[in-house]
Amino acid sequence: MDVINTENLGKRYGQVEAVKGVSFSVREGEIFGFLGPNGAGKTTTINMLCTLLVPSTGEATVNGYDVRRQRNEVRRSIGLVFQDPTLDEYLTAEQNLRFHAYAYGVPKGTRERRMRDLLTLLELWDRRKHKVRTYSGGMKRRLEIARGLLHHPRVLFLDEPTLGLDPQTRHRIWEYLQDLRARENLTVFLTTHYMDEAENCERIAFIDHGEIAALDTPDNLKNAMGGDVVTLKAEDNELACRELRQRYGLAPEVRNGMVTFSVPQGEEFLPGFVRGFEQRLLSIGVRRPTLDDVFLKLTGHAIRDQEADAVEQMRQWRR
Repeated sequence: MDVINTENLGKRYGQVEAVKGVSFSVREGEIFGFLGPNGAGKTTTINMLCTLLVPSTGEATVNGYDVRRQRNEVRRSIGLVFQDPTLDEYLTAEQNLRFHAYAYGVPKGTRERRMRDLLTLLELWDRRKHKVRTYSGGMKRRLEIARGLLHHPRVLFLDEPTLGLDPQTRHRIWEYLQDLRARENLTVFLTTHYMDEAENCERIAFIDHGEIAALDTPDNLKNAMGGDVVTLKAEDNELACRELRQRYGLAPEVRNGMVTFSVPQGEEFLPGFVRGFEQRLLSIGVRRPTLDDVFLKLTGHAIRDQEADAVEQMRQWRR
């Protein structure tokens, strides 16, 4: 069963199309990743699905409710953790959660039990009476996740949930999310530009310049690369590329002074290649493809090359 459906969903700011008619669906209980560089349309899409922005074109439903005509029903069905912190740092964790519970009409009996369960699961129960301004970045993010789940939503939207956190904290946040998904059959829709953590998603959509470039499982996306990735540096990279094209029928690319190409079963390919290659090699290595490689092949650039100030870009769109 699909809990999110979009059809030709788009958003325009003046002459600029931030999102260009995207169509996709998300299954119930799925962890779905929406990947792309800042300014690609990730946050705009999530804001339309959460009814914070009105679409310019197309249709979308969340939990069976139309995001244009049934905004209140959509909002009761979802939890949302924003990219930027929205906690009141002068209140305690308990007070922040109670305020949210009042806003969503969570009954008192349910509220107290739910607060205890979530704060215990997210290892914040012992700090529940402390003001949020004393929390670390990871603790604040965990509290925001607890707040987003307090009213038993069907879908949890996470916009860059681990941005700015250290690797250990990011890993722990993912453990919590996996546990919550298993306990509550929760659907998780997240945006990120961290390719390593996107491996935790069951399916991934790559978005670039407002358009979906690909949508599949992480393994299928990587397998579509055509094999392992070989990276080498030759004494003359231009001559090396020519030999790779003419003699081996490969399609090498030069990035950051290194020649890169894909071959099936790279570890078996490498010994014979090193012995027979005519150009002098300075270094060579082989590895399995990553989601960064997939994005690069699909779009012609790496996600990190396209990082931009999303706030400034939004200002430009609104002019």
